[in-house]
Amino acid sequence: MSTPLPSDYAERVYAGVLGKVIGVYLGRPFEGWTYDRIQEKLGDVEYYVHDKLNVPLLVTDDDISGTFTFVRALADHNANPDISAREIGNSWLNYIIEKRSILWWGGLGNSTEHTAFLRLKHGIEAPRSGSMELNGQVVAEQIGAQIFIDGWAMVAPGQPDLAAKLAREAASVSHDGEAVNGAVVLAVMESMAFVETDMNRLIDKALTYIPTDSVIARLIHDVRSWHAKEPDWRATREMLEANYGYDKYGGNCHMVPNHGLIIHSLLHGEDDFSETMKIINTCGWDTDCNSGNVGCLMGIKNGLTGIDAGMNKGLDWRGPVADRIYLPTAEGGRGISDCAGEAVEIVRLGQAMAGVPQWSPKGGAQFHFELPGAVQGFTVTEGEAELVNASGHSSQGARSLQINVDGDAHCGSPVFAPDKETAKYFENRGYALMASPRLHAGQTVRASLTDASVRGRLYVRAFGTDDETETFYSDWAGSDGALLMQVPTQANPVFEVGVQVQGNGVAYLDWLSWDGAPDVVLTQPAHAGSMWRRAWVNAVDSLMSWGEPFRLVQNEGIGLILQGTRDWQDYEVIADVTPHLAERAGVVARAQGLKRYYALVLTRGNKVQLMEMLDQETVLAEASFDWTFGETHELALTVDGTKLIGKVDGNVLISASGDRLADGAAGLFVEEGRSATRAVRIKPVG
Repeated sequence: MSTPLPSDYAERVYAGVLGKVIGVYLGRPFEGWTYDRIQEKLGDVEYYVHDKLNVPLLVTDDDISGTFTFVRALADHNANPDISAREIGNSWLNYIIEKRSILWWGGLGNSTEHTAFLRLKHGIEAPRSGSMELNGQVVAEQIGAQIFIDGWAMVAPGQPDLAAKLAREAASVSHDGEAVNGAVVLAVMESMAFVETDMNRLIDKALTYIPTDSVIARLIHDVRSWHAKEPDWRATREMLEANYGYDKYGGNCHMVPNHGLIIHSLLHGEDDFSETMKIINTCGWDTDCNSGNVGCLMGIKNGLTGIDAGMNKGLDWRGPVADRIYLPTAEGGRGISDCAGEAVEIVRLGQAMAGVPQWSPKGGAQFHFELPGAVQGFTVTEGEAELVNASGHSSQGARSLQINVDGDAHCGSPVFAPDKETAKYFENRGYALMASPRLHAGQTVRASLTDASVRGRLYVRAFGTDDETETFYSDWAGSDGALLMQVPTQANPVFEVGVQVQGNGVAYLDWLSWDGAPDVVLTQPAHAGSMWRRAWVNAVDSLMSWGEPFRLVQNEGIGLILQGTRDWQDYEVIADVTPHLAERAGVVARAQGLKRYYALVLTRGNKVQLMEMLDQETVLAEASFDWTFGETHELALTVDGTKLIGKVDGNVLISASGDRLADGAAGLFVEEGRSATRAVRIKPVG
């Protein structure tokens, strides 16, 4: 039986994703500041202030990464509305690379999420991993449960019971007590915001899902009472600080004071996106977290028109962002993303749970421009042009990307770290820009230009051996506007894809996509720069180039390095593997993180194994094979439909059937020891 969804569900989810991202980017530069410091240094925060503080606008941030990563647990468990905290906790272990991605790695008993991760890593399943009993009240009641909750609400539009259940399961992986109550309140409000516009009714509904004697319930009552008596938000902010400030709630960033600021700004913001964002950011404390949650709720409730209303005040919230998001996780193909892409993924999850057909705009094109105003990361990267999301001019949908040009311009979107400086900036700032290129040599790029009065052609840009930029072009489009290009072998790693337009007039980019398995050799080129190595998602203790391009060292457990995307389905991965004092070493295929992949490995005891990792390891097949440390053997793993074939030194030694993982990245595997590889080849089957 299907569940009706709002007719504008996709657009409202997109507005929620945009609101979240805008809020985080707005509040991130002064996270943790007090109201007084903000007033002294910045005044009222009415627009992006990153330039005043000499920091980037687009950042890697736990608030964004966790929000759009943890909800992927639903996709990994067949959109099961009864997903458990234990299953969500397993997804943490799949997507998080310890001390490198998503979380604030502040240590046991200091960072709530790090504490919960260590519990999970050592076999303590959720919800006990986040329990007050195990971690103490102060640690368990910090803000993180609320930070990451938006995705769980957006998959349950107008379904508060489901939103509350999902929120409680997701929040209890790492939190307990009042932190879970606050997360449930926000999730219910966001869920109901799809069908209810009155803010007080949203709050009333949310309160029915938490204990009436809870601190969060009392806090909300007090904030509403102060707001009813005092219209000045600065005065009520002082009341909130006096009664629920950081001095009364311990830890680094407690849920209670920050939840109070969220309710406070929503009430005083008078249903205006820009005003609400000004209040929540000027009030201080955990500005990016609070602003992200508030932006998401306001985006859902008032839609894109609410965000775009800022243009009447000269506030262009969307233009500087251009939909761009960084999501550094173990699934490197999602590292470079955009708001429209993440919105489509959430919409598809909501539709799957509701039992209705899933939306696949323009046949699943990576760039489809179907959501109003969406540019999906496209900017003018060379020359002069104007980009506008336009209604019509599409053969498959309702919208397209309008390109107005007078002369010559390149208009593209990043598919990997856009430059060395951007990648380096984040390395020592908590969250490295870990990503795999979304597009590789051997794959086929396709696009459609419609109603063009100028000529156009595809291009891809890649880093050369010294990290210099190289550009490769297709033929010019014919009269039908169809564009086709196979990415050349020397384009590696690719970091941008787009169209070049020439002339005086307009063209409409209907869609742009790519398909097929790559055909590429990944190794250290002569005079290699740094970007070829950054193209690998690194989940080993040490990855070095010490006599060989890939020296993997793993001190405990299994380590992987991965490159590729969920676009990769049927292919063969081939690598020379030289184990040095390792329990096992080999190659992996169809990797969807650290706990979801197939692997072909040499193992101690003179055996070769074909294994499946799906949270837990299963050996699918095993054969005898004599090998010793220091010997080099060529391992090749073919994934073709459900067929898994393992070859060693060109001979088929092992095979099995695998139907649980249909796509994913390739890479190298090492368990407790050292392994060396000179090159990794990925090629299409046949």
